[in-house]
Amino acid sequence: MGISALTPPPQTEDLHETFLEFPDNRLLIDLCGEFDRNLAQIEHKLGVHILRRGNRLAVVGEAGSRGRAEEVLQQLYARLETGQTVEAGDIEGAIRLGDTTGADTGARAGDQLEMFKGGRVEIHTRKKVVEPRTEAQKAYVRALQENELCFGIGPAGTGKTYIAVAMAVNMFIGGHVDRIILSRPAVEAGERLGFLPGDMKEKVDPYMQPLYDALHDFLPGRQLAKLIEEKRIEIAPLAFMRGRTLANAFVVLDEAQNATTMQMKMFLTRLGERSRMVITGDRSQVDLPRGVSSGLADAERLLKPIENISFSYFTARDVVRHPLVARIIEAYDADDA
Repeated sequence: MGISALTPPPQTEDLHETFLEFPDNRLLIDLCGEFDRNLAQIEHKLGVHILRRGNRLAVVGEAGSRGRAEEVLQQLYARLETGQTVEAGDIEGAIRLGDTTGADTGARAGDQLEMFKGGRVEIHTRKKVVEPRTEAQKAYVRALQENELCFGIGPAGTGKTYIAVAMAVNMFIGGHVDRIILSRPAVEAGERLGFLPGDMKEKVDPYMQPLYDALHDFLPGRQLAKLIEEKRIEIAPLAFMRGRTLANAFVVLDEAQNATTMQMKMFLTRLGERSRMVITGDRSQVDLPRGVSSGLADAERLLKPIENISFSYFTARDVVRHPLVARIIEAYDADDA
């Protein structure tokens, strides 16, 4: 990368100072951000001080924090060298990808996470490149690449569905599948909206809107409209899946916690030749009537022993929306406990 590090004698018994040298001053400006806001974000997250001195950055802090800050700065500079930008989310992702402290390794199979710690993982679509921002997301992407049936289970905002749809678009434009089929149960979140106006599509579209939103992030509008018109991309309620065999397709079931046990069995048995299927859900947001068990929980219990079916788990640590979302989830989890 062309970055050199020089470590002078320690300032105090606990604090050390390291100099990182960056050959391209233009990229260094982008690395620091407007008014050094990128450096301030790293300082706040890792508990270090970063000072700019010409084309060098001085990192001051305890050995562990200082070393982590150096890694993050080098990763972000390498990102800039490839022509990509550095946003707040990219900084957060670089920090998280090397930080496994406090991770729920029992639930997420920590040995699996370590396997994918090295190397870069990217999902290329027509409009953008999607990069995992946590170790669990990184392992999830690899699981989607390597397995024909995958489950992504965890709270809102952890990228379960977004990454699955990105992978679907990637495999579609790469010619690995002929169709993308996205589905979710048409269940209202604690409200009774009554009869909706319009034809069948107009009635169900409000329930499917999050899937449309994800697709718009990955495909140009005209191309997306054409593919939907040609039925090469389908977005339909779970009830419409009965009786079908989904061959040579990438199939995603979102909000699977709101599928009943019979619906889940029906959906899983739609899997056809040369197809991949991803089921995503949040066990804490079940909107089924009281007394009706969630098909996601039953599928998790019954299918875990079966080989070639992967289960990826996420926690509040993997939330990539606003930082407050993670704290909100943690507060509710603590109250439930």
